[in-house]
Amino acid sequence: MTNGRTVFVTGGAGGLGTATVSAFLADGWRVVAPVRPGRKGLPEGAITVEADLTDETDITAAMSVAAGDPGAPLRAVVNLAGAYGGSGLVADAPVAEFEGLLARNLRPTYLVTRAALPYLVAAGGGGIVCVSSRAAVAPWPGAAGYITAKAAVLAFAGAVAVEYKKQNVRCNTILPSVIDTPANRRDMAGADFSKWVRPEEIAPTILFLASDASAPTTGAQIPVYGQA
Repeated sequence: MTNGRTVFVTGGAGGLGTATVSAFLADGWRVVAPVRPGRKGLPEGAITVEADLTDETDITAAMSVAAGDPGAPLRAVVNLAGAYGGSGLVADAPVAEFEGLLARNLRPTYLVTRAALPYLVAAGGGGIVCVSSRAAVAPWPGAAGYITAKAAVLAFAGAVAVEYKKQNVRCNTILPSVIDTPANRRDMAGADFSKWVRPEEIAPTILFLASDASAPTTGAQIPVYGQA
């Protein structure tokens, strides 16, 4: 049985995405998730639509699928898609890598949110959840492009929150530390994994921020650091 609501989740096949999609499905949401051509791995029950998240036309088409069920209007968007990159100190980092990280983190969040807003407003409101990073508020050396991109996501979410609060559209952001995913374990094999935050620990926070239970909350920046 569904709860009569649809959520659009980007990055749904990733480590955090799989846990998030599963949480929404378990709560009765209709879940629509854009994927790259040939990409698999989403939990059973999710509706997939092929889309390039940097392409405005693709996103517009995918969002029309999300909003296409009159019995389950679009009431939430979860912007999980993004990318990490560490390219050295600023003076040594190629501008193409810097701009590429902006394109892979900020552009999808902007395009997806922009496409969803008219549907959310028409439905009477809803929740948007964006993913920044602890790095946006506590930078470290060697990742200026990533840090700048995640800080931009944080600023963008704040702007959306201010612009659309009177239309009952909320926009909140989570700030993970290191998420315990297979890819991160592979890339940081010597780390203490017990301090990382697990996707299953973050997903309930995302579900809360997307649901009416968080109706009084917009513009929030939620740390989800675990023990890291």
